[in-house]
Amino acid sequence: MRFVEHRIADRRIVRLIQKWLKAGVLEDGERKDTEEGTPQGGVVSPLLANIYLHHVFDLWAQHWRRQANGDVIVVRYADDIVMGFQKEADARRFRVDVAERFAKFGLELSPEKTRLLSFGRRAAARGRRSGRGKPETFDFLGFTHVCGKTPDGKFQLLRLTSRKRMRRKLSEVKAELRRRLHRPVPEVGKWLRSVIQGHINYYGVPLNLAALKNFRYQVIRRWRRSMSRRSQKGRVTWARVSRLASLWLPPARITHPNPSERLCLTT
Repeated sequence: MRFVEHRIADRRIVRLIQKWLKAGVLEDGERKDTEEGTPQGGVVSPLLANIYLHHVFDLWAQHWRRQANGDVIVVRYADDIVMGFQKEADARRFRVDVAERFAKFGLELSPEKTRLLSFGRRAAARGRRSGRGKPETFDFLGFTHVCGKTPDGKFQLLRLTSRKRMRRKLSEVKAELRRRLHRPVPEVGKWLRSVIQGHINYYGVPLNLAALKNFRYQVIRRWRRSMSRRSQKGRVTWARVSRLASLWLPPARITHPNPSERLCLTT
């Protein structure tokens, strides 16, 4: 609440937020008081978490980077953070310092998700010299980030759809197709079109076309199985489901231009 009061002077608004935090949560129909933190699933929780981390992490990290010996890059989305360090010594020192900083405010780094890895255009060469092999990958915001190469051997950052995210989404599609098993084909087709279009709108980044095509293909496979279950003539042929897919489902395509094109200024 002290962080909130930095920007909000109206005591009535502050009291409303305090009531929101103390309102409690419902678990299996029973109300339980919340002694600390923000309510799980509460609409105000993401906003308050961002305010909290802005003061606990963002401002502190901006101050910390002044003492670094190399460049420091900070990317934070909610409670997911990726940091890039030019010098390995800075990265190791920051990991210790940020753990101490978080501990002062009742937070801690996730042991399973917190990793220190070599990444970038020189990561492959460093890996060969140290015997560590290929550069590691990391997941962030649904993408797996990979150290790749262009056809002429230059470094290229690859952002590929996370396999874990894709499997989870396909499982959701499969469960929903079962629920809509006896709905008309046009209705199911419209719903699947919205699913695939939303997936393409988010994951349609350069060099990720193969993953987009695979997602669309896997959705079509599950749609065919669903229609086969309801059909009295046995399995639905690929020819029929292909016609339906071309009618209802959008093709896989790249929706986001390259950063150099997106940030280009034309006069």
